[in-house]
Amino acid sequence: MKKNKFLKATFILMIGGFITKILGFIIRIVYTRMVGSDAINLYSLVMPTYSLLLTIATLALPIVISKLVSEHKIPTLKILTNASFITLIINLLVIIFVYFTKDFIAINLLHEKRASILLLGMALTFPFVSISSILKGYFYGKQKMLPHTISNIIEQIVRLLLIYIIIPPLLNKGVIYAVLGLILLSVASETASILTFLVFLPKNFKIKKADLKPDLNTSKEILNMSIPTVSSRLIGNIGFFLEPIILTNILLFSGYSMAYILEEYGAYNAYSISLLAMPSFFIQAISSSLLPEISRYYYEKNIGMVKKRYKQALILSLLTGIFFSSMIFIFRNFLLTTLYNTTNGSNYLKILAPFFVLFYLEGPMGSVLQALGKAKTTMYITTLAIIFKLISMALLSLVHIGMYSLVIAEIIDIFIVVLLSYKAIKKVLY
Repeated sequence: MKKNKFLKATFILMIGGFITKILGFIIRIVYTRMVGSDAINLYSLVMPTYSLLLTIATLALPIVISKLVSEHKIPTLKILTNASFITLIINLLVIIFVYFTKDFIAINLLHEKRASILLLGMALTFPFVSISSILKGYFYGKQKMLPHTISNIIEQIVRLLLIYIIIPPLLNKGVIYAVLGLILLSVASETASILTFLVFLPKNFKIKKADLKPDLNTSKEILNMSIPTVSSRLIGNIGFFLEPIILTNILLFSGYSMAYILEEYGAYNAYSISLLAMPSFFIQAISSSLLPEISRYYYEKNIGMVKKRYKQALILSLLTGIFFSSMIFIFRNFLLTTLYNTTNGSNYLKILAPFFVLFYLEGPMGSVLQALGKAKTTMYITTLAIIFKLISMALLSLVHIGMYSLVIAEIIDIFIVVLLSYKAIKKVLY
């Protein structure tokens, strides 16, 4: 049974991820049809900023906690309590930062004053997401995937029910209220997720007063691992944050209207990329199961099993990528119409889909590098890819090819990440 833990954990996460993804698509379909394109475009515009700030607030804790718990070097309670102290302090600082900069970001960077209140709403969800992330990392490290699966399903069900109850009356007040309502629903859905995790904690899991005392050595260990890890994600999210800002400004300079940019970026981000990310629950399942498994075997110096799990993960990811990319390429118009009641973004899918076969390898490769203690290498790869992506996007935006500048830049980013990750893993294992 122990030998099959990786495949068993992956299977549980895949099944749970499939159910969660179906619920997520239902939510997206319901919400998209309920609020209309203006709300979706507005939501898409602020999401890069949200992703960037959330990365800082959560400090890559699921990955770090999963690795530390699986290695059994530090008592679990010490890991969880110290991680909680660190993340709550960072959350407070991020919320204060957002409060004082929301207007500047909205007006000067995003060119949309309505985004200001949305940014503040997003910041208020961070503590709930962070606590959920800590508990998620604990169960990942223990290779117990059922709690995570059930919590995700409950979270989505709560979200769907609240959308039906809360969004219609908010929409009557205006689009901005409807978007803000969707954002703040995360507080309720993440709370439901946290409560589910707490139910699954072991019966002998008791926190004493002494356990609440911060431990400097444990905090240092968490930060030593999380800072390179979060730096890598932070760089990726900085790129995601800068993407609409650079794109908007250069396209405006090139003569495109703001209406065109909002519509096409919304189609690219909310429809094309969203559809291509559909298999992400499979890839996330593989990556999440892989990290504690590789960490443990590498810590035990069992390189043979590390190589075996790495190959298994790549084969699973590649097969998943080929299947889904082919289906999306062939049935792109049908899928867009069925899911979003539009064919906007179909032209971008036609170009992106074949290259996304490689994109699905990024997650497992990143997990392997994290497990091998190569967080700094991951950060270097991400930095290089983002720089090339933004530069190529900026230059291509000047030659009047519209949103295709972003499409081509995305493909360049995928190639760089996969090739450099492959070389880095090969250097360590072979």
